[in-house]
Amino acid sequence: MLHEAELQFLKKSLNRCHIQTLFLDKSTPPTVCFDFGLRQLLGITEPLSRLFGDLLFSAQPCTIYKLTDSFLCSYLYLRLPDEQPLFLLVGPYLETEPTHQQLLEQAERIGIPPQNIRRLETYYSGIPLLQEDHAALVMLNVFCETVWGNDTFSVVEIDHRRSEPLSIPTRGGAESTLHNMQILETRYAYENELIQAVTQGLTHKAELLFGGFPERAIEARLPDRVRNLKNYGVIMNTLLRKAAEAGGVHPIYLDETSNDFARRIEQAPTAQSLRELMGTMARSYCRLVKRHAIKHYSPLIQRVIVCIDTDLAGDLSLNTLATMQNINPSYLSALFRRETGQTLTEHVNEKRIRLAVQLLRSTRLQVQTIAQHCGIPDVNYFSKLFKKHTGKTPRAYRQTTSGS
Repeated sequence: MLHEAELQFLKKSLNRCHIQTLFLDKSTPPTVCFDFGLRQLLGITEPLSRLFGDLLFSAQPCTIYKLTDSFLCSYLYLRLPDEQPLFLLVGPYLETEPTHQQLLEQAERIGIPPQNIRRLETYYSGIPLLQEDHAALVMLNVFCETVWGNDTFSVVEIDHRRSEPLSIPTRGGAESTLHNMQILETRYAYENELIQAVTQGLTHKAELLFGGFPERAIEARLPDRVRNLKNYGVIMNTLLRKAAEAGGVHPIYLDETSNDFARRIEQAPTAQSLRELMGTMARSYCRLVKRHAIKHYSPLIQRVIVCIDTDLAGDLSLNTLATMQNINPSYLSALFRRETGQTLTEHVNEKRIRLAVQLLRSTRLQVQTIAQHCGIPDVNYFSKLFKKHTGKTPRAYRQTTSGS
């Protein structure tokens, strides 16, 4: 197969976004699995070749075909540059989230019995949402440019959202229950993969998972779409908080972040803002794991580090911290250096200078005030320490970062 490495990379990337990819030739036409079993679930007996067969295998080179079917699902397919005709099928996916009213109207047009509406809504919970700028579509375009050797390929749209009714019997019982089980298993597997990514602080993986997450995987317990998303946002906030805690982040860091997101979830005005907020949540909890994971330290050193981080303006001398932990200062000094690779004073100064950098960049506070926030009331000593760590005085650093 030509361009096999590129194809495997594309397939793996799309699968990470939970997007199905199939390689087909005339000896292996589309089967019932291509649409995740929707037509079989609804009892549709029409041959799938009516939808794809003739169109798929007559695809021209250097052309991407986009087909939208009766169920509002989209597919992309193209002919690969190979000696034997080989075709790539990507999908199904949704371009927009259909509302409940839109589903009811489309179901009426194509003859889906009311008893099967719930089954159709459940089916959509496993279909990814891909808008025009989604990374998966960008990757597919780059792939086509690479294998076809140009960027002038055509895109042909085919609309099969017909209005004539299909022959769809009313079905239910154990088959419906089994399909619902499969949908829930898919959602839980996604959540578990996301939790693992956050636990390890893998920001890019968490973002990729959120990018392919279909909104309809969220159970619509209420007719209000925004309220359903808010309810799921609360659940996701809890899951991510527990994932970060499992990654070694102390609850004192998690509590503030969790409370902040709880407030922002309730204040979010739209479904789109909630989707974006949940992506922000994943990134934030990953950053907490990267910055504050302390599970590899002993319980004593963990407590000392938390005391330092939560009170950089306070007295963080070796004697004070040892007294707080009711241990000998010499013992604390030796243990801290052995576990962290730094002296306690070096660690405290590093954290204080990081705070100073943040305040110099984000506020107009006077240098003397910033020094006090960093627990160094002597502004001259603060300036010397800051220059030692950054190579510039606080005022020079601020001028550089402000562009003045």
